[in-house]
Amino acid sequence: MTAALVMDTVNWDPSLSKLLNSLVESKADIPSCTDEEFGFLSELLQSKELNALVKVHNKVLHNIKDDKFYPMLSNAMDIDVDVLEVLATKTHVSQDCRELFQLLQRPHIQGLLCAHDAVAQKDYYPRLPDIPLEVDEDEETVKIVQLVKSNEPLGATIKTDEDTGKIVIARIMHGGAADRSGLIHVGDEVCEVNGISVEGKTPNCVLKILQNSEGTITFKIVPADSKGGMRESKVRVRAHFSYKAAEDPHTPCKEAGLDFSKGDVLHIVSQDDIYWWQARREGDRNMRAGLIPSRALQERRIIVERQQKEKTDEDTIKNDDFDREEIPTYEEVAKLYPRPGLYRPVVLIGPPGVGRNELKRRIMASDPDKYKTPVPYTSRPPRLGEVNGKEYHFTSRERMEEDIQAGKFIEYGEYKGNLYGTNTESVSSLVDAGYVCLLNPHYQALKMLRSQKLKPYVIYIKPPRFEILKETRNEARARSTFDENNSRGFTDVEFNEILHSAARIEFLYSHLFDEVIVNADLSMAFEQLVNAIQRVETDPLWVPASWVQ
Repeated sequence: MTAALVMDTVNWDPSLSKLLNSLVESKADIPSCTDEEFGFLSELLQSKELNALVKVHNKVLHNIKDDKFYPMLSNAMDIDVDVLEVLATKTHVSQDCRELFQLLQRPHIQGLLCAHDAVAQKDYYPRLPDIPLEVDEDEETVKIVQLVKSNEPLGATIKTDEDTGKIVIARIMHGGAADRSGLIHVGDEVCEVNGISVEGKTPNCVLKILQNSEGTITFKIVPADSKGGMRESKVRVRAHFSYKAAEDPHTPCKEAGLDFSKGDVLHIVSQDDIYWWQARREGDRNMRAGLIPSRALQERRIIVERQQKEKTDEDTIKNDDFDREEIPTYEEVAKLYPRPGLYRPVVLIGPPGVGRNELKRRIMASDPDKYKTPVPYTSRPPRLGEVNGKEYHFTSRERMEEDIQAGKFIEYGEYKGNLYGTNTESVSSLVDAGYVCLLNPHYQALKMLRSQKLKPYVIYIKPPRFEILKETRNEARARSTFDENNSRGFTDVEFNEILHSAARIEFLYSHLFDEVIVNADLSMAFEQLVNAIQRVETDPLWVPASWVQ
C-alpha cells in the first residue's frame, strides 16, 4: 500500500510527495485517524488539481527572481471599464463593437481580469500576525515602527481609550501611508513618538509632536490583541449634500476629511465606523481615503437642522413636508450602459411657467420619428372628430379608478368632472418600440416614474433669478400659463410664484434630478437639452444600484 501511495517525484510536486510520505509513515501513530479520513487526504495530495495549483503558487511567489515572469499592468479591470465606455458609443455602428461590448461584460471575463489584477498587485500573500518578542510574563510586547514623513498625512487617527486612558490608534485610512506600511493597526497603543512618552497626553498634544517631527517618525507601540485585515468595499454612492471637513466642528480629524459637492459619486471603502465612513471621490487618482459623515450621522444632522428651521422659518416650507418626504443623504449607484434601440425616458420637471412645454415641443418637432410622448387616458367621452388612441385613450371612469388604485398611472387628476392621466404601460410601449419617450409631469409623479422598470433620466428645468426671468419672458412676449386663455403676459406676482414653486420642488426632490438646466435663454436651454438627451443615448451613466441588478 505504501508503494502505491508514494508519488512519482518527476511528475508531482516534491513538497506534496514528502507530505504524503509523512502521512503514510505516521498513520500508525494516529489512532483517531479513520481509513476514510486517511483515504481522503491521500487522494487530495495526489490530485492533479492540487499539484497544478501548488506549481502556479510557487511560480507566482518566485516571479521577482524570474525576469521572464512579470505583469505588464496591474489594472486590467479598470482598462476593461474604460474600453466598455468607448465601445458603448460605437455599438450602433459596428457589429464587431457590439460583440466585443457584450463579451467584456461577461462575468467569467471580468472575474479573470480581477484575478489577474490581484496577482499583479501581489494581493495573494497571507496576512500573518507579528511574531511576538520573548519577554517576561509580566511585561508587554512592544514593537518599534518607523515611517518616513512626507507631505502626505500619516493616514491614521488617534484617540484616548475610555477605559485605560491610553493613546490608541482609532482608525487607519485606506490607501494612506500607515495602511500601506502594514505596521500600524486599529487598537494599537502608542507609548512613544520619537522618544517622547505620550503617557497622560491628549490626542491633540500627540498630533503637535507629529506635526513638529521631520524626516523619520519612530513609534513605540504595544500591538493590539487582534488585527483584522482591511478590505475595501466596492460600494459607490451619489452624495445628496455638500461637505467641507474644515467647517465641521465634529470631525475626528480635519486633515483626514474628504470634501465633496452635492452630486459627486463617492467610492465608500469602509463603513466600519458607525459615524464616520472612509471614502474616495470616484475617478480620483489619490488612493488615500478620507473621512465623511456616515448616513446615520448625516440623517441625524438633517433632522436637527429641519427642526430648527421649523421654529425659525415656518413660512418658507410647510411643516408637513418634513414628515412626509425622505431624508436625502447618500444613494447607492452603479453604471448603466446604453441599450442599443432601447432609450431611457426623458422626464422634464419644473414649476409651471418655466418653459417645459415649449422645450418639449421643440424637441419633438426636431425629429418627430424619434421623439414621442405617451397618449393620455381620459374618462370623458370623445368629441366630434377625436380618434381613440390619437388624442386620448378613452375609457370608463370605473376602469380608470381601478387602474389608479392598482398603481398603473404615473399621474392623474380630475378636470370638470372627468379623469385624466398617464398610464405606465403607455411609456413602456414607446420605449419598447424604440422611441425616445418625453414626459413633463407634475413633480409629485417622480416617485412613481423613478423605478427600475422605466429607468428615467430626470432633467430639472430651473428658472433664472427674478430680474432675468422677467426680462427674458417679456422680451419673448411669453403668454402667462396662469391665464387659462393665454391671452396676456406674466405679472410680477406670477414670476414670484414660479420662483417660490421652484424653491419648493428643489427642496423636496433635488436629490432625484440627474441634470439641471437653467432656462434663462430658450435657445441655449434647448441646445443643452439636446446634448443631455444625446449623452443618455451614448454614455454610461450612474443610476440607482437596484436598476442594474
